[in-house]
Amino acid sequence: MLLALISIIGYLMTILSTVVIIQFILSLLISFNVVSLSNNIVASIWQALSVIIDPFLKPIRKIMPDTGMIDFSPMVLLIGLRILQMLLAGLHNDISLAGM
Repeated sequence: MLLALISIIGYLMTILSTVVIIQFILSLLISFNVVSLSNNIVASIWQALSVIIDPFLKPIRKIMPDTGMIDFSPMVLLIGLRILQMLLAGLHNDISLAGM
């Protein structure tokens, strides 16, 4: 049961990492005027991604210094998620070797 829970948390963290990357790519496309937020589909996708990711980015943005136009908080979030995934993988291996 615990191994399944750890696996589910790992999958959710992978999905969150993917969503962060998708939002980053979409923000670049918006910045370079490849797509526009005046398009309803693009605006809906942007809003949905922001609703998912902003609760994770707001605490990081409070801690990090203001860097002007560049927002490094998604990169910090991705690094943090990767570290947590590695810790969970180690915990998963330890538990499976212990036979729980």
